[in-house]
Amino acid sequence: MASSHTVLMRLVASAYSIAQKAGTIVRRVIAEGDLGIVEKTCATDLQTKADRLAQMSICSSLARKFPKLTIIGEELVVWVDPLDGTKEYTEGLLDNVTVLIGIAYEGKAIAGVINQPYYNYQAGPDATLGRTIWGVLGLGAFGFQLKEAPAGKHIITTTRSHSNKLVTDCVTAMNPDDVLRVGGAGNKIIQLIEGKASAYVFASPGCKKWDTCAPEVILHAVGGKLTDIHGNALQYNKEVKHMNSAGVLATLRDYDYYASRVPESVKNALVP
Repeated sequence: MASSHTVLMRLVASAYSIAQKAGTIVRRVIAEGDLGIVEKTCATDLQTKADRLAQMSICSSLARKFPKLTIIGEELVVWVDPLDGTKEYTEGLLDNVTVLIGIAYEGKAIAGVINQPYYNYQAGPDATLGRTIWGVLGLGAFGFQLKEAPAGKHIITTTRSHSNKLVTDCVTAMNPDDVLRVGGAGNKIIQLIEGKASAYVFASPGCKKWDTCAPEVILHAVGGKLTDIHGNALQYNKEVKHMNSAGVLATLRDYDYYASRVPESVKNALVP
């Protein structure tokens, strides 16, 4: 067991530095002025030069340091999103962008790193850009100041570019005081832990396991909860399907309130 803990902390430390390096790549591509945009499946599913370079950097670094990464003791799997919020990245909404590295053991998300390449970018040309948030279940989450959303307010954060009737119906059922439509799963979880939103509601297939693994750990490490729309825990073993086909529901507090308001029509439409 001590050996497993040592491997995990080595992996988290490596993921921290690798995520920072990936964040530097993301900033460099913007500075060079050529995003190299291609459509993966449709006009809202984009890939940029930054995605490709950061992915290559992360995977090669991890493979070099941990050549048997998927099998260490039992099952340890790393889920990587080199550029979460790609569409927002191409549109200059840089505070939506994150680099995500999540670590799962026997299907459960247990450690995660979120790098925000453009954190603090609106503070002026001399501002220091970027920060890295990290967490391990049972240890805590670090790199940010935990803050609660305003008491008694239902502030929903949801998708900016992948909305549909199911998403709209579910958000409306939450009786929101405000709705924040932003990009990136990592960005939405950061909104929860920094008190900008009360719940992250995405009642649709669309986001993948690499979008949710790292953010889920950060949220769970500070007492929050992330599930699919039915309330099921997400699984992260290496054989699991990549799509979160039953959507995402996440809160820092009051999870039961939001879970109780998910319409049955939405649940019936989303198959786990």
